[in-house]
Amino acid sequence: MKILFVAGFGPIVHDQTASSAFYLDALGIAMESDDDAYFHTGELTGVKHFALWPLAHAAQWCFGSDTWPEGLPVPQAWVEFDVDDVAAASAELTARGYTLLVTAKTEPWEQVVTRLLGPEGMLVGLTFTPWMRDDTTS
Repeated sequence: MKILFVAGFGPIVHDQTASSAFYLDALGIAMESDDDAYFHTGELTGVKHFALWPLAHAAQWCFGSDTWPEGLPVPQAWVEFDVDDVAAASAELTARGYTLLVTAKTEPWEQVVTRLLGPEGMLVGLTFTPWMRDDTTS
């Protein structure tokens, strides 16, 4: 597997008011929101996408439910690595014994993603994010 870049990173939000007060107000990170819960920016130097991802949203995109399943560690953060081949990376991780939560799923916004929990409980994505690629990463 070849990781091309970090496509996104951010905390998994359990308390929207506290997280918004810290990241938007105290740290002054300018973000926009599509639904008053998922705040994001593509304007922070060093990461292509930084977002406050509500736990209910993460559960929805991984499991189709607004509730994180009991018995799985509740993630505190998420990171996405854009890779050269999502299907091959998924197969490699499966062969190494990792349990994938989502495998090479094409999201409505055309990103292809495999998601799993890392050993520390971080939600990790291996992605193909077409709009983030340029001639050197595609």
